[in-house]
Amino acid sequence: MEPGPLPIPTRTATIRAWKERGGRIAAVLPIHYPRALLRAFGLLPVEVWGPPQVNAAYSAAHLQPYVCSIVGNALSFLHSGGLDVADVIVVPHACDSLQGLGSILLDFVRPRQPVFPFYIPRGRRESDLEFLADECRALYRGLAEVTGRSSSDDELMECIRREEEADALLAELHRRRPALPLSNRAFYHLVRAREYLPAETFTDLARAALDLPPADPDDGVPILLSGIVPEPMALLDSLSEMGATVVADDLACCGRRLYPPGTTDDPFRRMAERILNGPPDCTRGNSIAERLQHLIGMARRTGARGVVFYDVKFCEPELFDLPLLRKGLQEAGVPSVTIEVDLNEPLSHQALTRIEAFLEMVR
Repeated sequence: MEPGPLPIPTRTATIRAWKERGGRIAAVLPIHYPRALLRAFGLLPVEVWGPPQVNAAYSAAHLQPYVCSIVGNALSFLHSGGLDVADVIVVPHACDSLQGLGSILLDFVRPRQPVFPFYIPRGRRESDLEFLADECRALYRGLAEVTGRSSSDDELMECIRREEEADALLAELHRRRPALPLSNRAFYHLVRAREYLPAETFTDLARAALDLPPADPDDGVPILLSGIVPEPMALLDSLSEMGATVVADDLACCGRRLYPPGTTDDPFRRMAERILNGPPDCTRGNSIAERLQHLIGMARRTGARGVVFYDVKFCEPELFDLPLLRKGLQEAGVPSVTIEVDLNEPLSHQALTRIEAFLEMVR
């Protein structure tokens, strides 16, 4: 039985309250970026995962038809005024499509806000760590120029530790997922609030959720959800109605961003190492073998009976890994199914039927 919903502020209310206090907003595209660095300049990062159900006609004039709907919707949303509330735009290089969007915003369709690309290395070597630390330093200099502010190393470290506390609680929510008295939808409503809430607000909410009385044993089919973003969120209601419980995830917007605490006293290297030491992610260049072992480990640890790969159409980093991931999972005794969606389309009956058939197979 699920308790009353936690009092999670909406994006709109959060943005309004932040602006009323004199703060600024950074609209951030997926996936990895240094939250603490933005907060050090009084910028609240608000992530843009699409959003769903946007008229993508504008972006069709600037992007190839095989670019994913996350990127296409973001460009159309910007053009329609959806990002007018933002003071800066940050575009991490998670894939070629996002890098292309960054180039378009810098050179062709220039918004009124300054645009900051943020490049992520594709490895975990010392040279990768230093490269990413330099990217953080470059972003620092750019933000200092446009905001007219500066931040000492001590102030940066204070922001970093605040984010580390929030991320530690986020990881604990994932670890204790099966024991939390929250439905699939309620759980992901909470953890996805990390996409826009200030770290201190999320910390309070996470503590409140962890203090809830433990749930009764769930007789639902335990599954692992992988992919980019669980949109439309009605997917999670449908899984509950089918008798499935998401006991763990490998989602780009959630489980792949359970960053561990840093170890160094240099704030720029610390922000970089946290990102590079996160769970395996194809957009950071981790090998298929690393991702496979991560998925198998999660399935065995949580008792998940199968993996649902829920991916946005044309997501090349995901699609490159998928055949070998599914083959390796099958060999390890972990069945899987893949569903492709467009953020501008409702979840189809065909997709729901495939998921339902998969759940019947793994019961």
